[in-house]
Amino acid sequence: MDMSQLSALVRGAGAGASPASATPTGSAAMEAVSGFAKALTEAETQAQAALTTGADPHDLVSALAESKLAVDTVVTVRDRVVEAYQEILRMPV
Repeated sequence: MDMSQLSALVRGAGAGASPASATPTGSAAMEAVSGFAKALTEAETQAQAALTTGADPHDLVSALAESKLAVDTVVTVRDRVVEAYQEILRMPV
C-alpha cells in the first residue's frame, strides 16, 4: 500500500464508511508503514545528495513534498485512531 492508497483509506473512513471496511489488515498496515519509511528515506537521500553532490534541486523538492504528504497522512491516521479510542472510552458499559 503506497501513500495514495493510505490517503484514500483515510478519506474513505471520514466519508461515513463503516469502521470494518476502513480498517487495514495487518499486512496492509505494515505496507503503509514501510511506504512511509521509504518516502522519508528517499527525501533524506535526496537532501544529502543535494548538499554533497549538487544533485537536481527539482528532485529534492519533489521528495520533500512527498515526505510532507506522508507525514500529514500519518498524522491524520493517528488523529482518527485517537478519536476512535476516545469514542470507545465514552461508550457506556
